[in-house]
Amino acid sequence: MDGSRKTYVAVVVIQAIYTGMFLLSKVAFDVGMNPFVFVFYRQAAAAIFLAPIAKFLEWKTAPPISFLICFKIFMLSLCGVTLSLNIYGVALKYTSATLAAATTNSLPVTTFILAVLLRMETANIRTGIGIAKVMGIVFCAGGALTIAFFKGPTVKLLLHHHLFSYHGQVQNTAASSHWIKGVFLLLLANAFWATWLVMQNRVLKSYPSKLLCTTLQCFMSTIQSFVFAIAIARDPSEWRLGWNVRLLSVAYCGIVVTGVTFYLQAWVVEKKGPVYMAMTTPLALIFTIASSAVLFGEILSLGSILGGILLVGGLYSVLWGKSKEQKMAASNTGDIEKAENESKEQSTMEKQSSTPNARIY
Repeated sequence: MDGSRKTYVAVVVIQAIYTGMFLLSKVAFDVGMNPFVFVFYRQAAAAIFLAPIAKFLEWKTAPPISFLICFKIFMLSLCGVTLSLNIYGVALKYTSATLAAATTNSLPVTTFILAVLLRMETANIRTGIGIAKVMGIVFCAGGALTIAFFKGPTVKLLLHHHLFSYHGQVQNTAASSHWIKGVFLLLLANAFWATWLVMQNRVLKSYPSKLLCTTLQCFMSTIQSFVFAIAIARDPSEWRLGWNVRLLSVAYCGIVVTGVTFYLQAWVVEKKGPVYMAMTTPLALIFTIASSAVLFGEILSLGSILGGILLVGGLYSVLWGKSKEQKMAASNTGDIEKAENESKEQSTMEKQSSTPNARIY
């Protein structure tokens, strides 16, 4: 299998893993697992899984951790992991796995908005590229509002056949007043995650050991999540896992999602770049819709379908503008370097021609 096909397989596997995360998390919450307890166990599993790997691969080469670096990683884990995952868990109880997958497509756009506010990105509306970026933001906002406030007729993809009848709770939840609250909580979770992406870029410049940094974030978020969970879930029965879907979802999200996708995403970004990775995000939405229909007989509303289309459209609009901008920047850099090289060559030739007995080969 050549390198190009390997990257295709890798991105499909990544999005399939995320699909499993959306579905298993939703099932765990539907059978009564507390979202805050779930996040604590998930992060603990991730920290235990990553710690020996990070020690073996990066401990000897990692730079020393100062108090300032430690504080930055602590705040990074609080914002992008603890708050984001806990809000996401509460939102998923109010909504559905399909909606969680749909709103994930707003993440690159939210990240771009934060980068613009922090002056790390530009959006010049006088150019076609700038207009594409702004239109992407508008599409994403329109998609979120459509999902939240417009239901429309429902579409049941499979009329009679689904594997888990209990998942009818999703239909009741989708029809309740909690739906709007869940939509905006999902967007808030994505906003915290986008903030984490922007902040992490700066933290990694001062502490470049990526795997060890990720492990420290998992460890710190485990402590933070425990504080949240112990304050909210005081019934001992809420902390029991057992050999059931609760334990499966915790192990899957903590080990497979955190461990496997970290490596695969880093490999794909290295081979194809971050834009290519971001453009495959809608695959998780497609996989989740199909899986929810087969496993749970989930009913979709027209508003959810239209909102999902707008979110994906906004994603690609921003990514298209960003891709064109990067190509123009690379082209301009190449032109400048070429002009500088030509200027140096011309200057050299002039010096040689003005020198007596100079020989030009």
